[in-house]
Amino acid sequence: MTTATAADTGNGHITGFGTKGYRAYVLVALTLIYTLNFIDRTIITVVAQPIINTFSLSDTQWGLLTGPPFALFYAVMGIPIAMWADRGNRVFIITLCVIVWSLMTVFCGLAASFIWLLLFRIGVAIGEAGCTPPANSIITDYFPPKSRANAIGIYSMGVTIGGVLAQLFGGQLASLQGETFGGWINAIGLGFLFSGINWAEVEGWRLVFVIVGAPGILVALILWLTTREPPRGYSDPKSTVVEKAGFFEAFKEFGKKPTFWTISLGAAFVAFVGYGLISFQAPFLMRVHGVSVAEAAINYGAPLAAVAAFGTFLGGFLSEKLAPRFPAVAAWLPGVGLLIAIPAYILAFLSPTLTFAFWMWVIAAIAHYAYLGAQYTVSTSIVSPRSRATTVSVMLLIISLIGNGIGPLFTGMMSSAFMGGIVKKNGLEEAFASFNPGLCGARIAELGEAGPALCSAYSEGLRQSMVATVIFLVVAAAFYFLASRTYLKDRWSPATA
Repeated sequence: MTTATAADTGNGHITGFGTKGYRAYVLVALTLIYTLNFIDRTIITVVAQPIINTFSLSDTQWGLLTGPPFALFYAVMGIPIAMWADRGNRVFIITLCVIVWSLMTVFCGLAASFIWLLLFRIGVAIGEAGCTPPANSIITDYFPPKSRANAIGIYSMGVTIGGVLAQLFGGQLASLQGETFGGWINAIGLGFLFSGINWAEVEGWRLVFVIVGAPGILVALILWLTTREPPRGYSDPKSTVVEKAGFFEAFKEFGKKPTFWTISLGAAFVAFVGYGLISFQAPFLMRVHGVSVAEAAINYGAPLAAVAAFGTFLGGFLSEKLAPRFPAVAAWLPGVGLLIAIPAYILAFLSPTLTFAFWMWVIAAIAHYAYLGAQYTVSTSIVSPRSRATTVSVMLLIISLIGNGIGPLFTGMMSSAFMGGIVKKNGLEEAFASFNPGLCGARIAELGEAGPALCSAYSEGLRQSMVATVIFLVVAAAFYFLASRTYLKDRWSPATA
């Protein structure tokens, strides 16, 4: 890895840093990193029901596992890492963090209990906290202002591309049997390395974590060896070598901008809904529509993630094309998309047929995820180059605490509450005391006479919870429209510095 020098940044705001081809390579590399970030972050949701069954978890416990602890450590570690990124070598920081979260993902597959899985997920959160703030800072130094919305939109596609790949790989691998994988290991001559493992006892969801986590280490090393650290502020007008801002100085800069707070809260409530839904997407498909883990992931999860990626790209593309006519479009366009997504989601969750539900879900996902690029485009454009990584980290703290921190837990608690209400209404309290969700489906007879009613309550409670979660997109849309009213006034330029 080499570090670039700022010999001449006079035309950086026109040309960007490096050649066009090299800029494209760096953008692709960072997008790949962000894709791995979301594969490792969301892979747990793909194999949700098998994990719930293995550890006999309630929906509230599952919401806790995928929500507050991960979000808290992601948020807490994000700010010091971003402060480091505003002072140190951003490429090295990203490399180190990728290695950390990849190793922790592998360890999730080795978890012997709910507590160990929770601890390893916290490790994933700590590593992933060092991805987006320095990556966005690097992108703004590689690309001139006119190209940033599209570049950041492409980078943001890592969220939904990662979702697609997580569904595809997770769905395929989760259907593996331990004995099958162990036979393959022996066939390629590596069986001696795992001679102490009884492959018959290895569950498919454990293999998922190990196989998807390990490649990140190699990708991190390639990034370190091939990516140049750009001068700060290189691609901004009349830029020179930019001094690094301290946290409080950066906070003073963005803290007085109303746009920062409204765009952050808008993105936080979108994430609240998004994380709540994705955490229970596979269980919803399995419980309500009776599909398998592999079917839920491959036939429905992967296509939905793909159209969400298209929505992310479409949001960035439309923002760039409409900006000359509507300068504040990056702030208000997500609000329009969210208002379209709400009724589509509700119809999807209430539909009695999976085909209709899927197509409504497709419309909702495209409109929903058009917001992703906007949160970075807006937040980095209202502060000076020296404060961008810290600004993004504080925004991600807000998003993480409200979105990832509360969203899955809210959806899980509401699911448990709705199920409890149905159980009480039908007088099933005594049977519910010994209810094992892993028996719903092929083994429902083992639940006794009350089995069908309990499993129906189990699925209906989640259905109602998904609808309740979606309503919060109304709040998110309102914040985006508020952000659009102050965005143009709050945008940073050298003249106002």
